[in-house]
Amino acid sequence: MSHNKTLSRLLPGAGPASGKPAHHAPWLSAPVIGVALMALLFPWAMPALAQDTSAQQIDWGIMAMELFGGLALFLFGMEQMAESLKAVAGDRMRNILARLTTNRFMGAATGAFVTAVIQSSSVTTVLVVGFISAGLMSLSQSVGVIMGANIGTTITAQIVAFKITKAALLMIGIGFTMLFAAKKESIRQYGTMLMGLGMVFFGMSVMSDAMAPLRSFQPFLDLMMHMENPLIGIVVAAVFTGLVQSSSATTGIVIVMASQGFISLPAGIALAFGANVGTCVTAMLASIGKPREAVRAALVHVLFNIGGVLLWLAFIDHLAEFVAWFSPAHPELEGTQRLAAEAPRQIANAHTVFNIANTFIFIAFTTQLARLVEWLVPDRPLGEEALIVTTRYLDEELLATPALALDRVRLEVLHMGEKVEDMMEKVLPAILEGDRAALHDVRKQDDQVDLLYRRIISYLGKISQQKLTDKQTAELLNLMAAVSELESAGDVIETNLVSLGLNRIREGVAISEPTQHVLRDYHKVIFKALRGAVHAVSQNNELAASAVIDMKKDVTRLTSSAAVHQARRLVAQEPNRIAAYTIEVDIVEKLKRIYYFAKRMAKSVTPQEGLIDPAAAENREEKAGQDPRA
Repeated sequence: MSHNKTLSRLLPGAGPASGKPAHHAPWLSAPVIGVALMALLFPWAMPALAQDTSAQQIDWGIMAMELFGGLALFLFGMEQMAESLKAVAGDRMRNILARLTTNRFMGAATGAFVTAVIQSSSVTTVLVVGFISAGLMSLSQSVGVIMGANIGTTITAQIVAFKITKAALLMIGIGFTMLFAAKKESIRQYGTMLMGLGMVFFGMSVMSDAMAPLRSFQPFLDLMMHMENPLIGIVVAAVFTGLVQSSSATTGIVIVMASQGFISLPAGIALAFGANVGTCVTAMLASIGKPREAVRAALVHVLFNIGGVLLWLAFIDHLAEFVAWFSPAHPELEGTQRLAAEAPRQIANAHTVFNIANTFIFIAFTTQLARLVEWLVPDRPLGEEALIVTTRYLDEELLATPALALDRVRLEVLHMGEKVEDMMEKVLPAILEGDRAALHDVRKQDDQVDLLYRRIISYLGKISQQKLTDKQTAELLNLMAAVSELESAGDVIETNLVSLGLNRIREGVAISEPTQHVLRDYHKVIFKALRGAVHAVSQNNELAASAVIDMKKDVTRLTSSAAVHQARRLVAQEPNRIAAYTIEVDIVEKLKRIYYFAKRMAKSVTPQEGLIDPAAAENREEKAGQDPRA
């Protein structure tokens, strides 16, 4: 059966065959849905504000159009900038995450950096869950990374606070030129990033101009006065963050409003606190239905964010004084003009100081926080989880970052490989000396392998719909081919080897001790090759892959040795020698075929022999299916 036929169905117009990456619609996302909802609700709120006589000087329709158009540009620009950063820095993030240290401070620094690049603390939390599930770190070690993620979210506010809106169109123009004129993919990505940053500043400019008439509109100014109440500010910002699902977007919009002099520094700090609370809702919603590790990591995020806000709630004025002390001041200005000039940078600095201070305060209690979360979310009974096989590492949150999503596929290949290795380890003893129950137990395990195969292929199909570089497309195709080879190895065990064991029982064949010794030695080498291939793919390890490929000499030597032994057995005067000979020869042939699949997996890792041509892969697989000795 050929599994590479799946490639053409899952990868329309993607990869080297077409020369174009698969496209998706990044604007169809939660932030934009939130903007659309607010755009529908905003006109209904206008009549209440318009009752004031001064409202006659304001064209509410034009204002609403400019305000939400600017907001859409702002959010879209943020998403474009983040997408390009992921594409440019994805491989670097992979290396950084692979070197995650157990030192909690380095973990916090790593979490801050990764979140600054991908602009999503929830994605960082998902990555942490994968490390916990893979046994690469404990929950207490991961707490520092989750804390650092909050520092990373402050980068957007710092960028927005620069207020270089006059250069926005220049950025868009240069970015557009780089995107459409450059032939090198990395330059196009940098162009998209620059164009996205320009859209962020241009959207800010449009929103700022749209809100300018509100400076003289007293009902709106009175409404903004309510933001001075910290509780009201926190609730408003939390609800807004829940709608747009981005604390970075909320703080960015707060800074835009501050640039018009609508928000004082204490009110801006309260709104930034609310953004931190609102992002907890997203984290908890994302953990629904996920493994216990995911729920625990999300709960760490929630406890840290809400605990930090409660800790600082009574010290907002002190934080405002501290930030005003070292932030740029404009004493030459007065009133609203001075507020508009100073507040944006002060709010951005307060947001950063708040999150850094919280990290340093809570990082000393990572072990205690981990124990609290484990107590609140205990493990399920072993029997409850043993009945169900499911993917451990594949997560929808990572699809927007293909480099990281492909790494998670490699981890899932390791999970699937463990199942196949377990089948491989049990099948030979069951064939030689086991009963029907032992053979049927091995056969049942293949159902789990098939389920994991389908889910990995489905996940790879979703990755293929993202914007992939040529390197990522080749990596995806190689992974898809490797998973297919691994599933085929499981099928040989389930269909062919188990059937040979059942034939041995049905015909009453006894396999001699010398023959068992030969078969066990042969099985040991094939098992080593299979395990090596699984680790080569899961770790993208070329040395391990080369070792598997080089085992061909050992396999050939053992095959010849087994053939000589079987020829001697055939002429021996023993009962059922023909039936025994047939079973023994078939066992060797099927084991050799498993080595063939393991070697193909290994070749998908080596760059000079990696599979990037679906049609060629399909032809070779069909040929191998017709001739197991290939």
